Amino acid sequence: MKIVFMGTPDFAVPSLKALLSGGYEVAGVFTQPDRPRGRGNKLTPSPVKAAALDAGIPVFQPERIRKTGVEDLRALAPDLCVTAAFGQILSQEVLDIPPLGNINVHASLLPKHRGAAPIAHALMDGDSVTGVTTMRMDAGIDTGNILLQAETEIREEETCGELTERLSLLGADLLLETLRAMEAGTLRERKQDEALMSYDPMLTKEMGILDFSAEARLVRGRINGLNPWPCAAVPVEDIRLKLLRAVCAEGSGAPGTVLAADSRAGLVIACGSGAVRILEIQAPGGRAMRPEDYLRGHRIPVGLNVSAVSE
Repeated sequence: MKIVFMGTPDFAVPSLKALLSGGYEVAGVFTQPDRPRGRGNKLTPSPVKAAALDAGIPVFQPERIRKTGVEDLRALAPDLCVTAAFGQILSQEVLDIPPLGNINVHASLLPKHRGAAPIAHALMDGDSVTGVTTMRMDAGIDTGNILLQAETEIREEETCGELTERLSLLGADLLLETLRAMEAGTLRERKQDEALMSYDPMLTKEMGILDFSAEARLVRGRINGLNPWPCAAVPVEDIRLKLLRAVCAEGSGAPGTVLAADSRAGLVIACGSGAVRILEIQAPGGRAMRPEDYLRGHRIPVGLNVSAVSE
């Protein structure tokens, strides 16, 4: 079976490597064009491109595959296309090329959390369980038939970056299981229940403004879900302090009020219900650290309200 793989970020790399280790022929890889990154805005290849070049696989980088990539894909004559966080919408013309269709590895338990940022939103919504889905692709956005699913519990302190890594490995295993079932003729499809559907928007910097009037599990989820980007932040006197990791804690007070802030008790902030204990912070120009370490040399007044921060 000849496969063309489409993917871009780190999440997609284990799926590509799984195809190769599973003995499948990957005829080509489509990924997003190189983008400027870092302080020097240097053009940088996507993680999938780097992995493909290391494996000696031809790489194609159309700005829009439905406009400038169709003929390259058709020339590769794939039996099947596999996508994982590709970042582009496939037209029906593209979907019709592989005779065995198109399989997508999506980082949620569909139909919940359709869209471009399902992992972050699962955390931000306070979900306790998430997972990955392999699905048949159609012209909609994550609307195709479900093939297989695998779920996992979300850990109390887990950030979006950490959960992404775990789900990428889970998705790679599920992809191989899906392909083996397809080859054995045992793969079954089921339609998504639209009554259970949710669609998540892309992440924005504005999402980093915390609403401490929410219950603690949602504040914790937003802090953890926005790490590594765009990161939640609060105003502490004249600086913007990033909150990178949190857990729920006991405590009460006006939402956004600092309940504890010292090198022993750490940093605790009141929410609409309960409180959050901050486990990791980052000051401007500094490195990520435990609040206990930061508070040995800096003061955050108990009673300070940190309910809003401007970009």
